[in-house]
Amino acid sequence: MKFFLALILLPLVLLTACGRDINTAQGVAEEFVDQHYVNFDLPKAKHYAVSVALAKLNEEIRLTTGQQIDASTQKPKVNYKLLEKSESEKRSTYLYEGRIQSDDGTAFTRKWLITARLEGNQWRVSNFTESD
Repeated sequence: MKFFLALILLPLVLLTACGRDINTAQGVAEEFVDQHYVNFDLPKAKHYAVSVALAKLNEEIRLTTGQQIDASTQKPKVNYKLLEKSESEKRSTYLYEGRIQSDDGTAFTRKWLITARLEGNQWRVSNFTESD
């Protein structure tokens, strides 16, 4: 019986351990990166943005209006890793390196600098930049 209970509980524990805490600066930054760069879901990325970041997202949405991204769209595979972080009580920055690979096998990397700040009692992305 203990064996079967362990089989049931182990996946639950692993799922909880792998979850992202969006109540932290890094959790919000990574959720933003996932929505913006991995899932290409700018409206969802807006949920985590304020200030300059929100203005940039609104401009990206304006520029891509009419360009449908859905299940039939060929999207590149995007993986990323954290290179550097600088955290403080009310502001944090994270430098990620993303690897973007298309279906034809070509790949390139980009760096994303994500700045998060504490807005009231929630962390939000206040700015982001991309570089080669």
